[in-house]
Amino acid sequence: MTDYFEVHDRDGPARLGELRLTDPVRTPALVDDVLHDAGSLWREEQPTPEGDESKLTVLPHRAFPAGTDEGVKDAFQVAYDDVAFPSAAVVSPETARDFGADAYVLSGGPGLSGYAEGFVDALLETKTQIPADTGLYVSGIATPANVATLAYAGVDLFDGDYAYTRGTEGFYLHTDGESFLEDLDELPCACPACQQPRREFDHRDCAEHNVNALRAELSRVRQRIRRGRLRDYIEGQARHEAWTTALFRRLDGEYAYLEERTPLLRRQDILAASEDTLNRVEIQRYADRVTSRYVPRLDDRPLVIVPCSARKPYSDSQSHEQFSRAISYRGHVVSMTSPIGVVPNELELTYPAQHYDSVVTGDWTEGEYAFVAAVLERYLDRNRDAYTDLIAHVPEDYRPICERVEESLGVSFQYTVTDHPTTEESLAALSDALDGYDSFRMQEREHATVRAIADYLIGHGAGDELFDDIETGGRYPKLRVHKDGEQLATLVAQYGTLSFTIAGAREWVDSDVPTKTVEIDAFVPQGSVLAPGIVDASDEIRVGDEVVIEGPNAFAVGRAEMSGPEMTDSTRGLAVEVRHCEER
Repeated sequence: MTDYFEVHDRDGPARLGELRLTDPVRTPALVDDVLHDAGSLWREEQPTPEGDESKLTVLPHRAFPAGTDEGVKDAFQVAYDDVAFPSAAVVSPETARDFGADAYVLSGGPGLSGYAEGFVDALLETKTQIPADTGLYVSGIATPANVATLAYAGVDLFDGDYAYTRGTEGFYLHTDGESFLEDLDELPCACPACQQPRREFDHRDCAEHNVNALRAELSRVRQRIRRGRLRDYIEGQARHEAWTTALFRRLDGEYAYLEERTPLLRRQDILAASEDTLNRVEIQRYADRVTSRYVPRLDDRPLVIVPCSARKPYSDSQSHEQFSRAISYRGHVVSMTSPIGVVPNELELTYPAQHYDSVVTGDWTEGEYAFVAAVLERYLDRNRDAYTDLIAHVPEDYRPICERVEESLGVSFQYTVTDHPTTEESLAALSDALDGYDSFRMQEREHATVRAIADYLIGHGAGDELFDDIETGGRYPKLRVHKDGEQLATLVAQYGTLSFTIAGAREWVDSDVPTKTVEIDAFVPQGSVLAPGIVDASDEIRVGDEVVIEGPNAFAVGRAEMSGPEMTDSTRGLAVEVRHCEER
């Protein structure tokens, strides 16, 4: 159980935390000034440290260099005792486990610097073995250029050793790499060490500058985590060094690790500035759920594919208003876009469909073409029998996507655009293509939207199971869902999610749909549930998920602030924001 480290906020694997010392340290952070190393056991036995709450004490340990034989590690791993002061235990990936410490030091970290595959493997293995609410410290590795990527990977604590040493060797560090001090005609920094003429700036000053630059970069990283924008920063910043670029790409290949730690929704928009955005968990998760959970209930009509718009949600844009008048609800509208893929009209509000900003150049990259075509192919392969015809009302730069899918699936699109999608001629062709079809009624569209969002959030079939024979009230997008006179849920327009009432939560629990449940101890939540009060939680829960809270004394519904695995593994922190609660 950790007493001196607490996670306050998350941005994927990156955490904004607090090392709860006499003078608290906000993390990710340098710990040089608050670290006490009780010594190595390789040479001699070390006395049991007294420790105190002003320092993080690294317990007497045996560190293993990278590449040490596993048998040696098993034979010499220290079994740490519980202590009553802030402590850190040195572990290797193979020997890591819960030693009751507040932080864990990854042994052999410097030996993995520059080796992206080995570092990611070691990091993930260690993270899966230590408690979720403890800090991870990697020593002797941080620089201003790599610390943001390391924090993004899930490292919380750093030191300035490597940066300082590089300075004494005459290397001037900055966020885009390093320079030989002798090559600098002027000092491109405003830190205290650099406030002197270049000719007087020596290696000791350079070392001081390097640590200052590292500390400043960590401050920037904390702010990015706080705003939920670290990934946006990393996509550009990591490219300044080969190792950080490789590390970033290796992390993107660890989808399960990233997905468990990535929230279902964010307050901030995603900036789609490069092809790396296509690998973001939020993008991949949306594409997967649309092609595996969603089913078109506005079926037995043509599918109408239209281009995206700069304004979100799409239906509020001028172009989509023109499309809507031409279509008149006689077909099922799906928008095609990079980086999202395909967006059924019922899910246009659902994060991240209305929460991204693309760099518009008028040209698609090959990566964008391939990704969007793959998503459209998966969508049509699953749902082609739902449509009587396939209409592509798209401009010239979108057509290669449709043509790829035509070739791969053996289907044919009817193209209705000449010159531009919003010209009178194009809109008339679109309207004519739908001639003879009746319009979907407003009630059909609203019910389809509610059920589609339920499928997306909970799982395939959830919409029909939970929201059969419903009534909707209010005006889209602020819909209320009722059944037999009771309100079950509200559509939250900001994120395109559903907010359940107690009646809706009971409907969920009584159904055959798997419930995202948080089991709590014998108390009645007052606005929130903290991690110590949780007995168990569904592994499928992600930050932002709607969850049912059940305990001997209470039945409640709320929104997750931790993933399910983190809830069950943590002893500190806010786990669930409770919205409605009933005593039992």
